[in-house]
Amino acid sequence: MGILKTKGIILSESNMNDFDKMVTILTPNGKIGCAAKGARRPKSLLMSGTQFLCFGEYLLYQSSNSYHMNSCDTIEVFYNIRTDLDKLKYASYITKIINDVTTENQNNYKILQLYLNTLYVISNTNKDLEFVTSIFRLRLLSIIGYRPEIEECKTCKEKENLTKFSIRDNGFKCTACGKQDKGAIDMSETTKDAIRNIILSDAKKIYSFQVPKESIEELKIISKLYLTEKLEKEYKM
Repeated sequence: MGILKTKGIILSESNMNDFDKMVTILTPNGKIGCAAKGARRPKSLLMSGTQFLCFGEYLLYQSSNSYHMNSCDTIEVFYNIRTDLDKLKYASYITKIINDVTTENQNNYKILQLYLNTLYVISNTNKDLEFVTSIFRLRLLSIIGYRPEIEECKTCKEKENLTKFSIRDNGFKCTACGKQDKGAIDMSETTKDAIRNIILSDAKKIYSFQVPKESIEELKIISKLYLTEKLEKEYKM
């Protein structure tokens, strides 16, 4: 038993009893289920901090097998997402994925950082939402253990003519080896460079580049299929 002070973001909220809430908070050190007593009362100090997608600093009381929220200081509520149905759709989509790949007592710092960066881009820019989501998918997969081979052909180790992305074998393939892989997807030079940028860039800079529409479509196809293959689940908007 004790007090836990942590920053985190609300992944989900549900009503409990007459005025209470049950929330799931993603923190740097794991996902936490927490009861927020009285959070649904009109004048509750917990009301804003327990809303979906609210990022804040939380003071939690831990009993033998559960957490209860004592107080919260709101840092960011992503207002532009809440007032735009299209942005909300994409934010909800990435939240489903985040919820599935995180657990309790897990070092989630890099995942939380990616999630927050992605929400900031969705909320505060006009970047193509399919492009943003593709970057999110590929970067997340790299963080959780599915980093694709992006320097050489997965089969023959050739470093030139890398024109295919192998979903099955996790990375680039040269033209010759790609022909032997029925699931390999064609990619342009621009798309290849974009994937390298997504995987290798500093966390704060992964959204700081642009690509033409053709590459946005290629990235969408590659990232969706790669996510479905590795997480063994198809996510829909």
